Amino acid sequence: LHVDRSVPIVTVNSWYKVGSGDEKPGRTGFAHLFEHIMFMGSEHVPVGKFDEWLEAAGANNNGSTTVDRTNYYETGPSNALPLMLWLDADRMGWLLPTMDKPKVDLQIDVVKNERRQNTDNVPYGRAYETLLPVMYPANHPYSWPVIGSLTDLGNASVDDVKEFFRKYYAPNNASIAIAGDFNPDSAKVWVRKYFGNIPRNSDTPVRPTVPAPRLTKDTVLVLEDRVQLPRMYYAWHGTKALSADEPALDALVQIVASGKSSRLYRTLVYEKQISQDVNMFNSGDKLDGMILFSSTAKPNVHPRQIAAEVDAALREVAEKGVTERELTRVKNGVRAGLLDELSSVLGKADRLNYYNYFAGTPEFIEQDLARYERLTVADVQRAAQQFISGKPKIVLTVVPEGKKDLALTAGGTN
Repeated sequence: LHVDRSVPIVTVNSWYKVGSGDEKPGRTGFAHLFEHIMFMGSEHVPVGKFDEWLEAAGANNNGSTTVDRTNYYETGPSNALPLMLWLDADRMGWLLPTMDKPKVDLQIDVVKNERRQNTDNVPYGRAYETLLPVMYPANHPYSWPVIGSLTDLGNASVDDVKEFFRKYYAPNNASIAIAGDFNPDSAKVWVRKYFGNIPRNSDTPVRPTVPAPRLTKDTVLVLEDRVQLPRMYYAWHGTKALSADEPALDALVQIVASGKSSRLYRTLVYEKQISQDVNMFNSGDKLDGMILFSSTAKPNVHPRQIAAEVDAALREVAEKGVTERELTRVKNGVRAGLLDELSSVLGKADRLNYYNYFAGTPEFIEQDLARYERLTVADVQRAAQQFISGKPKIVLTVVPEGKKDLALTAGGTN
């Protein structure tokens, strides 16, 4: 619970500790499927009324799925808090009686359409899922995309879907963060009233444990797609969320290629004008992390020209490090980004749930920020040497159909 009376708004943010990483080969896509099914009514909420009743109260809602968790949230005027909690409790405790084949089939069709919109019919949309089975072995729970396999979903029975719900959508596998303008004592009464009769699972789900995946050599991939310009990707294994090395990796990617003031954006886009765009991010999850670089070539530019500049920039950081000014800019950006997130009650609630799940306590924000304040230029240089420089990576080039000659054929020199 976090009280913020600056505006008469409240949010309810429910996290279920289940994501695509809790699925099994042959039964993928279930976590994301429930992100849709959970809005399709429950025993006391007819189909369509979840949205209708919230909108009538001036509230809105949505949800999202990752490899590690699924969340559902509502934000609206303070007097809508009892309604939000009751709706969330009804779908946690009384969704199964209304789940039938037509409802499941309808949402599978929605997921198929979502895939067409966000993956199949989007330029470069299949790049990420092309990387995953090479980055991770087939039995690793991160080796398939969050949206899952449409074949798996098409083959799933209603009983399969119900069993997944029974296992993961229970009070002892969820947490609720309430933030905004509300009375904590009243909120606790409503939570007990609406959620108190929902039975716990007899067994709390145990997340999968797998050995740390590693790449043993550079792997070169080519993907032909309906695109006009080639785009190159480099991918390395990173580190888990909230690990000791995460801040240094975050700083490294920001200094090298994240944002218009980064080294490679200046070189590739402004100075040499051989790239359309430059992006790099570090993503840490429960079981592993990924460092991903991408850049789209300008017309008549071969990606090898970009790769040579990227390799040189990465080698320079590993050998000579970064400057204090660059690191200060990163630290300022971290503080600004966190303050921006915490400017909304939804951002506060989501951050509380994030820390609760990944750090084991919702009150981790000061410790988290302190990790970045302690960063030194030596930390960033060490991260470049430990995770990127000379380390095995995946090299992927997405090229226009029939133009494999535009693909990178080697892993570069960094």
